[in-house]
Amino acid sequence: MSRSDDIDVRPITAPEFTDWLRAVNTGFLRVPALTEEEIGARRGKFVEGRYLGAFDHGRCVATFRSFDQELTAVGGASVPADAISGVTVTATHRRRGLLSRMMARDLAAAKERGDVVATLIAAEYPIYGRYGFGPATWMAEWTVDVPRAGLDARRAGPADGGRIDLVEGEDVRKLGPELHERMRRGRPGAIDRDETWWKVNTGALLFDPSWKTPFFAVYRSASGEVEGMAAYDVDDNWGDAKQPLNTATVRWLLGVTPAADRALWEYLCSIDWIVKVKSGWRAPDDLLPHFLPDPRAARITTLADWLWVRILDVVRALEARTYEGQGTLVLEIAGVDGLTGGRYRLEASPEGASCTPTTESAELALGLGELGALWLGDESAVRLAALGRVSEERAGAARKADALLRTSGRPWCPDMF
Repeated sequence: MSRSDDIDVRPITAPEFTDWLRAVNTGFLRVPALTEEEIGARRGKFVEGRYLGAFDHGRCVATFRSFDQELTAVGGASVPADAISGVTVTATHRRRGLLSRMMARDLAAAKERGDVVATLIAAEYPIYGRYGFGPATWMAEWTVDVPRAGLDARRAGPADGGRIDLVEGEDVRKLGPELHERMRRGRPGAIDRDETWWKVNTGALLFDPSWKTPFFAVYRSASGEVEGMAAYDVDDNWGDAKQPLNTATVRWLLGVTPAADRALWEYLCSIDWIVKVKSGWRAPDDLLPHFLPDPRAARITTLADWLWVRILDVVRALEARTYEGQGTLVLEIAGVDGLTGGRYRLEASPEGASCTPTTESAELALGLGELGALWLGDESAVRLAALGRVSEERAGAARKADALLRTSGRPWCPDMF
C-alpha cells in the first residue's frame, strides 16, 4: 500500500486526459471503457490547470475538476464562481487525504483568481461540510397524476392568447440562450449555461452514447415573444389492457413569467395518452401544483439539497447581493484552510450594503458552511441556532440575521454539473 505522501497530486497533462476520464468513470461506477467519440467530446472542455489527479505509480486513482461559472446572487448580480465537478477517489485509495489535498489546491487557486464563491452538487451529504460548503439551494420533483389534475382536455391552447409550438434542437440552440439568461438574472442560485451545454442538451454534441432526442416545446406570448421552453421525454407504456399509460418526463423547463410556466405545464398535462408528468428538478416553492385545479394531483417524489456554496470572499459575497430590510450585523466567521474567516460588520439596506472587517463584538458566530447556506436567502439563522450550528453572541442576533438575509422567494439552481 502506498503512503499518502507517495501519491502525486497535481494538474494532469493533456496526454493524461483519457486515463483521468477513465478514473472518473470508475469512481462513479460507470463502465470504464470509453468511446473515441466520448473522449473527443469531453476533451473539448479540458483546461490546463483545472483538472487535478492523484497518481499512484502512474495510475490515476483520484480526480477533481473545476471550471469558471457565473452564479446569480440575490438581486440579480452575477458573481464569479469556482464550479467543482468530477470528484472521485478510487475505492482502493480512500481515507488517505487525497480529496483534501485536491480541494485545498483548487480553492487556493480560486481565491487567487478572485472567485467570490465555490459551488458543487454533492453526491453524498456528509463529505463537503468540512471544506466550508453549505447547502444553499434545494430542489423538489413532482409526479402529476394527470386524470386527477382536473384540467379541461378540450382547451385549444393557452388561455392568455399565447401559443405552444414544437421545435427542433437547432431552434432551441438559437432561442434558448437568451431566454435562459433572462430567467437566470431573476433567479438567485441559477448558473450560466455555455454553448457546449446547449449543444449537449440538444444532441449536437454527444457526451453520452445512449443519447435520446427529447421533444422540445416553446411558449410564445400573445405578442409573439418567446417566454418559455421545455424539453421532455415520453415512454411507451400500453399496460395490460391495450390502454395508453404513458409518462412524460421533463428534462428541463424554463419560464420567465408565471404565464409561461402555466402554459407549459398545462400543455404537458394535456398531451394525449399521457397519464403522468414527472417535473424534473424544480424549486421547492415552484407554482406547478397550484396551476392545477386539484393541487393534490402533484405529489412530491423527491425533496433534497442541491447547490452547495463555499464563500471565498466574505466582503464581495455580502456586498454583491441585495437586502429587503435594513440593519447592521456583526458576524464572527470561523475560517477553513486559512483562506476565509474573521469578524465582519455588515451594514445593509434596500439601497445597498457594505461589509468591512471589524473589531466590534460579534453578534452571531458561524462557520463558512452556515454562511454559504444563508447567503442565497434560503436557510434560517434561527433554525441553525436551534440546531447548534450558529451561536448567538447577542440575544436576538439570529432573528436579526433572518430579517436581513432571508428572501421572499426561494433560490433555485436548475442545473446539474
